[in-house]
Amino acid sequence: MFAGLEPGGQLMITTDVENYPGFPEGILGPEMMDLFRRQVERFGTVIHPREITKVDFSQRPFRLWSDDEEFLARSVIISTGASAKWLGLPSEITFGGFGVSACATCDGFFFRNKEIVVVGGGDTAMEEAHYLAKLVSKVTLIHRRGEFRASKIMQDRVLNDPKIEVLWNSAVEEILGETDPVKKVTGVRIRNFATNEVSERPVSGVFIAIGHKPNSDLFKGVLEMDDVGYLRTVPGSTRTNVAGVFAAGDVADSIYRQAVTAAGTGCMAAIDAERFLSLEASH
Repeated sequence: MFAGLEPGGQLMITTDVENYPGFPEGILGPEMMDLFRRQVERFGTVIHPREITKVDFSQRPFRLWSDDEEFLARSVIISTGASAKWLGLPSEITFGGFGVSACATCDGFFFRNKEIVVVGGGDTAMEEAHYLAKLVSKVTLIHRRGEFRASKIMQDRVLNDPKIEVLWNSAVEEILGETDPVKKVTGVRIRNFATNEVSERPVSGVFIAIGHKPNSDLFKGVLEMDDVGYLRTVPGSTRTNVAGVFAAGDVADSIYRQAVTAAGTGCMAAIDAERFLSLEASH
């Protein structure tokens, strides 16, 4: 298993995971990843903390490289995940997991009856704002333009919600907070592009909803993917367009993007790969 340079992916920057079965009190994302790692190692998996940098799926055995070192495989499961797009502010990193999030369904519960900000203007932002409005006291939706890119039904849902205020033509310039004695977000600094006015707003949480990018660049021109880069799989399976290559988790899922669904498709990919290898051996 090639775990990459940041093993654990998005769950490593998630504090409490509340919606994974078997952890009634919740569990820290990094702690869960450590348990996952120890479990697979118990079954003999060898984990390399390095990246695959090139692949050749044109012939079997498949050829994969990590820098200059070549590896051969009879079957490959791709579970490279996706990365949330961020604004690029240093304060996002400072308060990541301490009030700054990219997943409302993961972290919304922690902001019950508090005021929060959602940044974005597409369907993802609308979904996050609508979901959070059921939990928090107020949602301020901040969008760079004067109109949303989201579908009309999603826009209507947000614009008609009395708990959601929209700030048009605006952007978050800075996320404000405290680091001592504990890290926490206390507000945002916002610039209005129309008036160039800068204002501050007290909030407890900031949800960045400007989209996700699947980590699939390595497979461009090799495997079929949609316009955004999510790997395409045969419905009801994890099979890609190359026999013996399977895709699981967020790299092939633009809809659910949850730890539990990623684990589920990981199980599917393992079964698909096992059956593929068994059929091959029988021939």
